[in-house]
Amino acid sequence: MRIVFSCALMAIAAAAAEPVPSEWMVDGVRREALGYFPASVGEPAPLVFVFHGHGGTARNAARTFSIHTHWPEAVVVYPQGLNTPGRLTDPEGREPGWQHGPGEQGDRDLKFFDAMLDRLRRERAIDDARVYATGHSNGGGFTYLLWSQRGDALAAVAPSAAVARAARGGLSPKPVMHLAGRRDELVEFTWQEETIRTLRRLNGTAEGTPWAPDCTRYPSERGTPVVTFIHEGAHGFSREAPPLIVRFFREHPRK
Repeated sequence: MRIVFSCALMAIAAAAAEPVPSEWMVDGVRREALGYFPASVGEPAPLVFVFHGHGGTARNAARTFSIHTHWPEAVVVYPQGLNTPGRLTDPEGREPGWQHGPGEQGDRDLKFFDAMLDRLRRERAIDDARVYATGHSNGGGFTYLLWSQRGDALAAVAPSAAVARAARGGLSPKPVMHLAGRRDELVEFTWQEETIRTLRRLNGTAEGTPWAPDCTRYPSERGTPVVTFIHEGAHGFSREAPPLIVRFFREHPRK
């Protein structure tokens, strides 16, 4: 794999409110992301990757997830996907998205993740015990794939409106928050319930207790709880989700 990057584009932002566009060349293909950085440089920072859904953009993900506004001490990166055939929509691949399983698209998106993480570790003070990933729909599926294929790099994950079928075989116990809408018309709620049951078995969880409104925490003696946020909406990303995701990540550094 050949990776070329421009250091100038990863300059420190004057304030977290302004995104820093960055680009990489991964296997001869230009890849892009928006980064938000803490206004001051102090202790090693947490790092959060946020993956948009199929047909989305990094800029729209920054608006809807807004993780950087809820966790201004963190480095937050919103990568941009490439045109990808969808599993449930857009079979021609006219819109941007992420690979669905290991080996697909030459693992271009896993390589992109590797390139982003490598540069950030070299150019920023990153706390390796607090590296996280979240995403919605296709981005949530890719988050599960990252857990499967790059789990050693991640402290915890928070997929939304997704299933873990393509990644299931490679998952090892890890704190996970799954977000789902009961009226999801695209990624059916019954599919997501199956994923939650799989996660609970994997992580060895006990019975759940309330954690926040519409949220249940299933504890694990292994230190790998499952938290669910089940809302009454459809497939869209819930407005109530961002602070809950940040709370979950704050509570689960890698031990």
